[in-house]
Amino acid sequence: MAQSSLDRGLSLLEEIAASSEQDARSLADRVDLPLSTTYRYLRVLRDRGFVRETDGYYEPGPAALALLGRHTTQAQLADLGPALLDGIVDELGETALLIVRVGAQALCLARSDPDKVLRYSFGINELLPLHAGAGQRVLLAWAPDAVVERVLSSSLPIYTDRTLSLERLRASLPTVRQSGWAVSRGELEQGAVSVAVPVFVGGEVVCSIDVAGPESRCGSREWVQRVVTILGRTASALSEAIESRAAASPSSLIRTSASPSRTTNPDGVSR
Repeated sequence: MAQSSLDRGLSLLEEIAASSEQDARSLADRVDLPLSTTYRYLRVLRDRGFVRETDGYYEPGPAALALLGRHTTQAQLADLGPALLDGIVDELGETALLIVRVGAQALCLARSDPDKVLRYSFGINELLPLHAGAGQRVLLAWAPDAVVERVLSSSLPIYTDRTLSLERLRASLPTVRQSGWAVSRGELEQGAVSVAVPVFVGGEVVCSIDVAGPESRCGSREWVQRVVTILGRTASALSEAIESRAAASPSSLIRTSASPSRTTNPDGVSR
């Protein structure tokens, strides 16, 4: 029996939700539709808020994210994150950040600062590059393949003399996934050190938790190891809190084939 228009539109939406950012031609090939028809359906889905287009790439829009539960998850991150970040600042005395991925960029969702003159932080809702900085590279390491390739195939800005080259960036991602954390030494801002770990919910990385400070206070391996331990504990607490809230409605959890990696010694991460 021939597919109805509704069937075709839903097939397209399912493909976008499953694979994230793809262009119209890739989507047309995957759902076996003419390119002109694919554009027509994408226009309707975009107008209704089910998809969002950025530079010719399509990803789930606000309406689809609400149905998938991602909107709920991000709201929970914004609700639960600040208190946990405050606890990190109390223990470490440095800036703590909660960072999420938005397409091929990152965004600072929450932040807690120490009472110090010299500190390192991003503005709330500030967009950040995925290729520079510990929290951003953690998100890139667990991003869908299409997002990773989009970032790696683009012209990557160089922020400092320590910003990773394309070759070093590509090589670092499997290391981050294996170790379960990342460290940045001046990749985005000269003289800054940051350490980050992923937070898993339903098997998918929903954010990273990042601690950042000046190299004069945060440059030692001992400091990095202490941060990894504290962040690992905090990430587990945040994951458990979100999953506990979602226990009454399991469909709100995000499911994927990815599974969390355990942290290892700081010497296992390329700097």
